[in-house]
Amino acid sequence: MREIVLDTETTGFEPEEGDRIVEIGAVELFNHMPTGRTYHQYINPERKMPQSAFEVHGLGDEFLADKPKFAQIGADFLEFIGPDSKLVIHNAKFDMKFLNAELGWAKMELIANDRALDTLAIARRKFPGSPASLDALCRRFNIDNSSRTLHGALLDSEILAEVYLELIGGRQPGFGLQLASDDRSSNTHATAWRPQPRQTPLAPRLTAAEADAHAAFVEKLGEAAIWKRFD
Repeated sequence: MREIVLDTETTGFEPEEGDRIVEIGAVELFNHMPTGRTYHQYINPERKMPQSAFEVHGLGDEFLADKPKFAQIGADFLEFIGPDSKLVIHNAKFDMKFLNAELGWAKMELIANDRALDTLAIARRKFPGSPASLDALCRRFNIDNSSRTLHGALLDSEILAEVYLELIGGRQPGFGLQLASDDRSSNTHATAWRPQPRQTPLAPRLTAAEADAHAAFVEKLGEAAIWKRFD
């Protein structure tokens, strides 16, 4: 199962009021394990960066001036997330609103809202009445976020990946062995690992003397011995 942990940074709160995405960061998970594949892109918002947004993100007009516009990177972004991978997002409604606004302006295919898995909603259900911000969840799960002095999309998505794995039950939520491949293409779905018979059976570790001793022990127990029921 492929999932993309995703975060965006924006110039404000409402795309309908002219706010735009300035940064996208994403981390790939496969079977709840990070693969090492990431996506990161700064974006020219085609508008002046408000002072309030600069204070949050540390991204200024001069820095963003030579960055590509969303229409130039939208296809690469869609290729990375693939057609059906779940998108793990903190406060998903916000990011999805901006992503689909940008995709719509670029006349690209929109992302179905039901692909988004909202970790904010998960945290509020799991810890009702408790703070559910990303920083608060890092404190709860003892996740180091000391480098998060400014909001950054890739750093936040990496931290969110750790938070998400804790929210669903820890780094290894299942007992099955899971593999993650670093060289998978973004739109290829790898097959989960499955156990196979050994080509060469393992040599028995029970010695002949131990087998004889066990047989003698069972014989002393009589016909009611559990070992004799399955002969």
